[in-house]
Amino acid sequence: MEERKQLWAPWRYAYVSRVGKKEEGCVFCEAPRKSDEEALILYRGKRAYVILNKYPYNNGHLMVVPYRHVASLEDLDEEEMADIMRLVNASLKALREVYSPDGFNVGVNIGKAAGAGVEGHVHVHVVPRWFGDTNYMAVLAGVTIIPQLLSDSYKLLRPLLAKHMGDSR
Repeated sequence: MEERKQLWAPWRYAYVSRVGKKEEGCVFCEAPRKSDEEALILYRGKRAYVILNKYPYNNGHLMVVPYRHVASLEDLDEEEMADIMRLVNASLKALREVYSPDGFNVGVNIGKAAGAGVEGHVHVHVVPRWFGDTNYMAVLAGVTIIPQLLSDSYKLLRPLLAKHMGDSR
């Protein structure tokens, strides 16, 4: 009998156990009510905030989220749009400084058909990318390997977001 190989990823259980279950409330409306560290909020702007993705595609995968609960970009006001883009820009700078990626995916999924995991609250994904970051695990097993703990990503990125937003926090 061939030996079975396992890749242990116990931190993924929180995600896997909730798949298909309807959550109460909005995760993006609830996050700012928690402490920054508990919610993984890297930076709080005037109209939006930066938060690490708890189920990342790559190290450093973060999201820029307006405080206001709106479903689409066209529902945002001018100040919200400007704050979001300033935060995306600062996020790119911080991610370059920490991870030195070869590129980025920056995008918004609006609606379930577009892949939105949280349909009712628009948010911008910022995902660092490297040449060859899609390997056989993703292709054959549908598994992404994230070699860094979210708490380590948080500690590295948080001070840099403040720096690139011009804060002395």
